[in-house]
Amino acid sequence: MSTINVDTIQTLTSAAPVFKNSSGTEKIKGVTAFAVFDGSGTVAFKSGNTTFNISSLTDNGTGDYTFSFTNAFAAGNYVAIGAGVFGTSHTFNGGSIRTRATTSVRMVFGTSGGVNSVGFASDLTDASITIIGEG
Repeated sequence: MSTINVDTIQTLTSAAPVFKNSSGTEKIKGVTAFAVFDGSGTVAFKSGNTTFNISSLTDNGTGDYTFSFTNAFAAGNYVAIGAGVFGTSHTFNGGSIRTRATTSVRMVFGTSGGVNSVGFASDLTDASITIIGEG
């Protein structure tokens, strides 16, 4: 087994690096964008290193946000996952894709509503989005 210690891995093209096993099968697909944000009041990214490939956040209404990408994707074929901090009265806070495009993704965040209950959109104070896929 070999170990490589480097500061930067850079491809020869604009494509993302490809990691394969010894038989040539691709094994890793990295995170291509993420953000941690406060969706209540005036929406904003959390302080610190809390964004990657997301240039802006737009508030479209209660729990409804558009995340614009710094670098557009070739197609809208990516996975978008939204999550929120555990609530005391609702056990699940997360996000669902509303529209997916090459330059942005629009997601609605809210609660599951619990057992036999309807969920509702909510402005979460501590939420995140992760994009995995093409890059």
